[in-house]
Amino acid sequence: MKITLVVPTYLRPQDLARCLAALKQQTRPVDELLVIVRDTDRETWQFIESFDRGSLPLHTATVREVGVIAAMNIGLDKATGDIVAFTDDDAAPHPDWLEKIEAYYLADEKVGGVGGRDWVYHGTNLEDGSQQVVGKLQWFGRLIGNHHIGTGQGREVDVLKGVNMSFRRQAIANLHFDRRMKGTGAQVHFEVVFSLKLRQKGWKLIYDPQIAVDHFPAQRFDEDQRNAFNEQASINAIHNETLALLEYLSPLRRLVFLTWAIAIGTRESRGLLQWLRFLPKDGGLSNRKLIACYIGRWKGWQTWQQKF
Repeated sequence: MKITLVVPTYLRPQDLARCLAALKQQTRPVDELLVIVRDTDRETWQFIESFDRGSLPLHTATVREVGVIAAMNIGLDKATGDIVAFTDDDAAPHPDWLEKIEAYYLADEKVGGVGGRDWVYHGTNLEDGSQQVVGKLQWFGRLIGNHHIGTGQGREVDVLKGVNMSFRRQAIANLHFDRRMKGTGAQVHFEVVFSLKLRQKGWKLIYDPQIAVDHFPAQRFDEDQRNAFNEQASINAIHNETLALLEYLSPLRRLVFLTWAIAIGTRESRGLLQWLRFLPKDGGLSNRKLIACYIGRWKGWQTWQQKF
C-alpha cells in the first residue's frame, strides 16, 4: 500500500524540524510527504529551502486561507496514497507509527480509519494518565476524547484525533473536511464530523494506544490559546461540536442532545448544572463560559439549519 502523510504547518519551523526528523526514522518509510505551508509564512519557507530532506519524499503545497481545514483539504486533494495519514507540525511520530498503521489496513478491509495516542509534553513534563474509554460518542451526545491518555488494546471508536489519524482512500472517497467549521487556526473538533461521516457509511475506526506520537503543544496564532479562556474560541469550538453532532444524530437523539447540552453540559461545554457546579470556584468566569456555550450552540444550530 502507498502511504501519503499530510503535515499542515504555520510559523513553527523548529517544531516542524523535529517532526521531519522523526519521519526520517520510520521503520516503514512514508511514500509521499506533503507539507502544507501558508503563503505568508516566510520563516517556514526559508526553513524548508535549507532543510536536508535526505530520503524523505517531501513535497510542499501553498495554502492561502486561514485555518487548518483549508490546508488539510489541499493535502487530501494532492495525496495519491492508498492511505492518507495526518499529523501536526508540533508532533513527533514514534519510529513504528506508519508500520503499525499499515498493519490494520492490511488485516481488515473494513477498516476505514486508524489512529492512536498522542503523548502530550508540557516542556519536559509528560501529561500521563490512563483511560479505557476513548473517542466515543455517548447516546445522548456527549463526546469523550481521552486520546492522549488511552490505554489497552486496539479497538473501534467513533472519533479519531487530528494529531494522529489516518484514513483509507477508498473510505474517504471525495470527502473533505467541513469548511463550515469556525476558527482561524486550530478549528477545534474539525475531525469529529469527518470521523462520524465514515461511521455513518459503515467503516470501522480503530484507536490503538501503541500507534503513538509525541505531542509538544506549540503556540497557536489565532483566538484559541489552548489553556487561556477566550470567548470567541469557546464559541467556535461549541459551534463546531454542535454542528457535527446535529449532522450525525437521529431526530430523537438531536432533541436529547440539545436538552442535555443546555441543562447539564460538561466542564468545558457548560449547561446550567455545570454552571452552578463551578460558580463558587470560578465566579464570573463560569458566567462567561455559560454564555459562550449557549451562543456556540445557537450558532451551530443556525449553521446546520442553513442546509435545509
